[in-house]
Amino acid sequence: MYFFLANFSFLEICYILTITPKMLVNILSDDKTITLCGCALQMFFFLILASTECYMLAAMAYDRYYAICQPLLYNVIMSRNTRFKLILGSWIIGLTVAAIQTPLTFYLPFCGPNKINHFYCDIPPILALACTDTQLNEIATFIIVLCLIVGAFLLTMVSYMQIIRTIVKHHSTAGMKKSFSTCTSHLIVVAIFYVSGSVMYLRPKLSYGTDVDKFLSLMYAIIAPLLNPFIYSLRNIDVKYAVTKMICNMKITE
Repeated sequence: MYFFLANFSFLEICYILTITPKMLVNILSDDKTITLCGCALQMFFFLILASTECYMLAAMAYDRYYAICQPLLYNVIMSRNTRFKLILGSWIIGLTVAAIQTPLTFYLPFCGPNKINHFYCDIPPILALACTDTQLNEIATFIIVLCLIVGAFLLTMVSYMQIIRTIVKHHSTAGMKKSFSTCTSHLIVVAIFYVSGSVMYLRPKLSYGTDVDKFLSLMYAIIAPLLNPFIYSLRNIDVKYAVTKMICNMKITE
């Protein structure tokens, strides 16, 4: 579990740093411009990290499934090699998506005004600026998102459904309440990330550039990463103990 949490934490830090600093600069400064190269790089890294997170969440749900549903086989099935392959596979998927989508978006001609109605360089608001047919891009985005987000969401939901079924069968009332509380909090964050991302990217081009886009992007780009540390780490007893111990040691040192 901690192997996945460590990788997930690193992913979330990079994910936040891709969008938030530039967003804060735009809010606090009069200069809200970004170069074409900077925009392409932001989209590239955002797509890598967001796509990787989709399958990393599914991998973490898969890991929890074996830990709860088949604990005696857990160390055999979820070996170090298996965990490494799951994480590596998630990063490869993310890199592949970014390597396809970013060039496909930025090869389009943009004839102005080049004003992005958004707080970062995402695919839908960039496509809205193109002065040519973007049907190929829309089809490619639809297929990739369908395989990526919907596929990962289904894998995650199947794992959690099996976990809930096992909890109902074998756990005591107190254990069931605790497990349900944990699963529910996980599912809420997962749903925010997957559902908002699906709605954002599976809509037709005619609805791009609205305030709804910004709200949906805020959900999966800012709110979900903000909630993840509380859901996956700070509710964990061992993590709570480690954080408390670290704070106490800092006070003693001072």
